[in-house]
Amino acid sequence: MDFNARAYDLGQPYFPGMPHYPTHPPFLYSLTKKHGDVVYGGGATSAADAIALGTHVGTHIDALSHFSCNGVCYGGRKVEHSYERGMAELGVDSIAPIVRRGVLLDIAGLERVDILPADFEITPDHLSRASNVDIGEGDIVLLRTGWARLFSDPRQYINNTIGPGPGIEAARWLSSRKIFAAGADTVAFEKSPNPAMPVHVHLLVESGIHIIEVLNLEELARDRVYEFVFVAAPMNIRGATGAPIRPLAFPKPGTDETFPIFPERTIDS
Repeated sequence: MDFNARAYDLGQPYFPGMPHYPTHPPFLYSLTKKHGDVVYGGGATSAADAIALGTHVGTHIDALSHFSCNGVCYGGRKVEHSYERGMAELGVDSIAPIVRRGVLLDIAGLERVDILPADFEITPDHLSRASNVDIGEGDIVLLRTGWARLFSDPRQYINNTIGPGPGIEAARWLSSRKIFAAGADTVAFEKSPNPAMPVHVHLLVESGIHIIEVLNLEELARDRVYEFVFVAAPMNIRGATGAPIRPLAFPKPGTDETFPIFPERTIDS
């Protein structure tokens, strides 16, 4: 194994004023101790800081408890939660560290544009034509819309939550392949706005498929890396409905190597 293999960083940076979905708390940051506030022996000093953020802010993964429908989450589990303890089941702490095969579907590249229009709906035909490699059970499938290019401008990136993404038929195309997770470079993994959030309901509640949002897929697309090892782990927050992740993509090893064995789910399929 090549321990010097290049890693593509698929995460977006965190900073005050960064884009966030309007119904989730913003990212807050401050130093709590400056160099010189406390001086140790020999003139040494230290600095420290604090952050606060919603669990669905920045590059993050949705736990299966993020959405319910008619009072139940994935697998028919009745919603049980509290403000103090979060979700009784299907919290983000039930997601094992992820080491899986990843696949990039460059929809913006397919359409020969840098950025998909805000009203663009991704269909099964787009997904099929953008598939440069086969998609298998347990894969991570990432859709590039090009909206990562707008991330430095929160107003443009959020765009009153109007943005491109898969419609319900595209979601069914993905779920039929029994993937582990689907992700994109947008703030909401579906064509928005849609008050019913059908893609979230279908993937999270009906299919048990995680959603990863606010990715940066520009370098993968630039280098035409369509197949890779996807490595990430959510913050281990007990009972949370989601958590920040720092995803990395390692290009597919040579033909004399194989992908790592995928870990099993930590919940019933």
